[in-house]
Amino acid sequence: MKVSARNVFKGQVSQVQAGAVNAEVVLTLPGGERLVAVVTMESIRSLGIAVGKDAVALVKAPWVMLMTEASDIRLSARNCLEGKVLSVTDGAVNAEVVVELGGGSKVYSIVTRDAVTELGLKTGVSTTVVIKASHIILGVPA
Repeated sequence: MKVSARNVFKGQVSQVQAGAVNAEVVLTLPGGERLVAVVTMESIRSLGIAVGKDAVALVKAPWVMLMTEASDIRLSARNCLEGKVLSVTDGAVNAEVVVELGGGSKVYSIVTRDAVTELGLKTGVSTTVVIKASHIILGVPA
């Protein structure tokens, strides 16, 4: 599978909470991190998503937010994952920041150069990756 999303996370479905229209799906990554996605019930049925099944979470890099000094901040975003900056690549307007999570997964984020400066993002800095559950697209092996 080739996709344009910079973030492709392979994992196993560990929880499905069905609702009337949407379902909350928890995908556990090989390093133990958990991603929560919100998808339609129709997607659950058509993809055959169930506990124990393998799945892939896709997240475009511009949808990934970054925070530093986040210890006393609470957000409505379901996915707040701790990691350290591996690299920062500057562009003319934006920068690509690569964060390694504790379990070894790499997360790619596109943020403004101003954000890099304001947050002090550089190699080794502790960072919280923030991804809204509605920004995660799930897929399953064919």
